[in-house]
Amino acid sequence: MKNPFCLKPLDISEKSKSIRQSIIHMNSFAGAGHTGADLSETDILASLYFNFLRYDLNDLKNPERDRFILSKGHGAGGYYCALAEAGIIDKSLLETYLQKDSTLPGHPVRQKTPAVEFNTGALGHGLPVSAGLALAAKKQNRDYRTIVLLGDGELEEGSNWEASMSAAHFKLDNLIVIVDRNGLQLADRTEKIMALEPLDKKFEAFGYSVRKVDGNDPQQIIDCLESCTASEGKPHLILAETTKGKGVSFIEDQPSWHHRIPVGDEIQKAIEELE
Repeated sequence: MKNPFCLKPLDISEKSKSIRQSIIHMNSFAGAGHTGADLSETDILASLYFNFLRYDLNDLKNPERDRFILSKGHGAGGYYCALAEAGIIDKSLLETYLQKDSTLPGHPVRQKTPAVEFNTGALGHGLPVSAGLALAAKKQNRDYRTIVLLGDGELEEGSNWEASMSAAHFKLDNLIVIVDRNGLQLADRTEKIMALEPLDKKFEAFGYSVRKVDGNDPQQIIDCLESCTASEGKPHLILAETTKGKGVSFIEDQPSWHHRIPVGDEIQKAIEELE
């Protein structure tokens, strides 16, 4: 099995632009969302769904598919827009985001949305489950990979470090952990609320093979993902250094945009910057 698109980095950048425009329209229409987090993760999601992840658009439950879990469940808006761009869900559904009985709730729910592997939102759960999926693949001699995207503020949850011990102990080199390292969480900068650095050394101490990339550069993301081979005997950790709110100047790196949405003239201004 391979990725159904296999796009080159320049084409992925165009997909990212389209996804970001959808995020602005969708969140504004819904009147809610996590705009900063959605825009932060966009290039990572686009690189995964349009190049790296192996899946079948006609059979999303194919047992040979790669598993992807969005542990930072509050980034559901960006996730849905990426799924819509890939044709996994219909783009018209984006107008139902956060509405009653919508198939696009505020956090990913596998019983409602195609391609969602695990219900997330309560932070710190995605990595433990991903480690379990990777271990299952090892025990069943399956070659699917498990990729999980964490928020950096989410690393304050101790369950991530318990799972990391297990991932290293069981030599889960079929597990790729990506940290969306934008330096911000709900109320302020991560280093003010609960200092995380040095993250690379911490993950290395837990037994990971650690790489750093510009998380807003598809070329770097893809090159890094492809270097994560299943032969090192270690789980893989990608510190993806991103800008929260990437692509819209007045949203970028602003803690207040964790929950905010564009309103009024901000909507058109944001779209113009993304064109």
